Amino acid sequence: MAMDLKPLVTLLAIVNPLAIVPFFIHYTQGFARAQRQRTIWVSSFSAFVVIAVSALLGLQILDFFSISLASFQVGGGMLLLTSSLSMLNAQPAEAKSTPTELNDAAARSAVGASIAVVPLTIPLLTGPATMSTVVIYADKAKSFLQLLTLVGYGLVIGLVSAFCFALAEPISRFLGKTGINIMTRLMGLILAALSVELMADGLRKLFPVLGHIG
Repeated sequence: MAMDLKPLVTLLAIVNPLAIVPFFIHYTQGFARAQRQRTIWVSSFSAFVVIAVSALLGLQILDFFSISLASFQVGGGMLLLTSSLSMLNAQPAEAKSTPTELNDAAARSAVGASIAVVPLTIPLLTGPATMSTVVIYADKAKSFLQLLTLVGYGLVIGLVSAFCFALAEPISRFLGKTGINIMTRLMGLILAALSVELMADGLRKLFPVLGHIG
């Protein structure tokens, strides 16, 4: 049985490459075409790697630290809810960089250093909310094929990110700041609903009596 599309929808809502387009344009404005292309592919591939590693090794890491999945679901759901509130305020879900970190990234890009992995991939594209989501859905996988499907969703996220970055200038002109903000808020609303589902599922596992209420 194939995995449904809910993990992909959730990941698209969290990563939301459209919201990162203004950051990409800002950080790469002085880049040559070849350097910009390399930044696109490195950041997109890195996003895929983060998701794939979380899917394949995340549960083992939880076991190592003796963390129950139910507790992780509640904590991850709260993290997603916090991210969704940021998105409802038109901020990227994973953008928790401090001003110092952002200034450092700007300085590195100004001298031609790579900003593809930090801050583009981590924390802007993928961060704790993305990783926790992948781990939770990895546990729901009933077969190795479903787990591979989850890894495949990571590939889709990487390709969508590459597409948005490659067309950053046209997207920015077409949607404008207002259009990007509207899309971010819409994704935030979807993410808020999904985060409540995850928390409710985790709470029912921690407190089975809740499943009999109502």
